[in-house]
Amino acid sequence: MNIETREGSYHYNVMRRAIDLIDAAQEPLTLEDLASRMNMSPAHFQRLFSAWVGVSPKRYQQYLTLGHAKALLRERFTTLEAAHAAGLSGGGRLHDLFLRWEAMRPGEFARGGAGLTIFWGWFESPFGPALVMGTDKGICGIGFAAETGEEAAMQDLVGRWPKARFVEDPVRLRPWVLAAFAAGGAASEPTPLYLIGAPFQIKVWEALLRIPSGHVTTYSEIAGAVGNPRAVRAVGTAVGRNPISWLIPCHRALRKSGGLGGYHWGLPVKRALLAYEAARLDGGLEQAAS
Repeated sequence: MNIETREGSYHYNVMRRAIDLIDAAQEPLTLEDLASRMNMSPAHFQRLFSAWVGVSPKRYQQYLTLGHAKALLRERFTTLEAAHAAGLSGGGRLHDLFLRWEAMRPGEFARGGAGLTIFWGWFESPFGPALVMGTDKGICGIGFAAETGEEAAMQDLVGRWPKARFVEDPVRLRPWVLAAFAAGGAASEPTPLYLIGAPFQIKVWEALLRIPSGHVTTYSEIAGAVGNPRAVRAVGTAVGRNPISWLIPCHRALRKSGGLGGYHWGLPVKRALLAYEAARLDGGLEQAAS
């Protein structure tokens, strides 16, 4: 385990329990109510939340409500054409995540990972236990196990490349993982990604990479961006098959209705990711204005 991020994972587990409480409540809960229901003092609970997301628990509740996705679509909808025009695409895009990436060639993908060595390790992340996989070229898989369990997450990612050779080596992956989960996306060096997928899937994942942190788009918008406006269902499938959670932000894709849609690693994790990013973006904007 990566001890540097274990505290962040603990914060996520506290926040995950708070989501259940907020959903079950008939009206907004006070700081005192939330803290007492989790057997914490108000001051301790406030410190945990503020350290994790940068805003108070009282304010954070608005980011965890079931209607937050609709608010994001109204206020922070991203058209991918505009994002592309702003230079947020390709290998040099999205300085906020500090990434560089390359894709596996179609012929290599068709071989099911044959001849490929994939290193893996378990790490504690800000969103619970994370299974990270990577080749010599970069991270090729991130799965979250808070909802699915560690065994299911392992089977899921291993099953995507059945002919690859898997080697447990968290030490090799550790620098990339630290960069991937650095606060606010800032890191001392880029996090390289190696996209292993079919050509259509990679086109969809590239579109996802254009969505800025704290913003969202729709499945139909992505379908238009990849040149096939009618392929909304196929886009949804490709989004769901994204193997690199968080860094390829499939959690930022929503239904037109404002519904969350699906999420491969569990809807509570998707809500947490969206809430985390929105709160941090708002906190950064407030600091910049002050």
